[in-house]
Amino acid sequence: MPLPQLRHWVFDMDGTLTVAVHDFAAIRRALEIPPQDDILAHLAALPAELAAAKHAWLLAHEQTLAQAARPAPGAVALVRTLHARGCRLGILTRNARPLALITLEAIGLLDCFVVHDVLGRDEAPPKPQPHGLLQLAARWTVAPDALVMVGDFVHDLSCARAAGARSVLVNRSENPWPELTDHYARDCAELQRMLEG
Repeated sequence: MPLPQLRHWVFDMDGTLTVAVHDFAAIRRALEIPPQDDILAHLAALPAELAAAKHAWLLAHEQTLAQAARPAPGAVALVRTLHARGCRLGILTRNARPLALITLEAIGLLDCFVVHDVLGRDEAPPKPQPHGLLQLAARWTVAPDALVMVGDFVHDLSCARAAGARSVLVNRSENPWPELTDHYARDCAELQRMLEG
C-alpha cells in the first residue's frame, strides 16, 4: 500500500517529534554506565535498590528536558495533518509515558494522541524490541504491516522491521541504515510532502 494511504502511524518522541537534546554520553557518566552500554539495558541488570535510585535520577533529568521540549521542523504540521485525516496515532518511546505526555503538551500535540496509545518503557519492552508496535497493532485491530513507525535512530527502524511494520527515517541529513529503512525523509516537513505527492 502506498505511504499516503496508510492510516496507522507510530512516532518515536525525542529527536523525531522534538529537537534532540539528550546528551546520552553525559547521562552515562552521571549514572556510571560504560560508554558502549545501552542505558536502559544496563539499569535493568542492576540490583533493584541501585537500579531504583538511578532510574529516579534519570526520570528527574528527563522531566526537565520534557518540560523544555521544542518541536522538530515540520513535526506539528505533520501530526496535525494525519490527525485531521482520521489516522490512528501512537507514540513508542524509550522514555517514560508521563514524560512523553509532558513533552507532547510542551510541543502542542497532546490533543492528537489517546493516552493509552502513548507507550513508554514501562508499557512495553524498549525498542528495538517489537512488543510496543505489536501491542498497538493488536489494540487497533490491524496487522503489523498496516503500521508506519517513524523515528530518527536505528532502534526505531529495527523495531519496525522486527514487528513487520513500515519504517520511516526522519531528521537525518543522510540515511546510515538503508537496509532497515523503507522510506527516508530529511525532516517531518519532507515526509508530509511525500504524503501529499
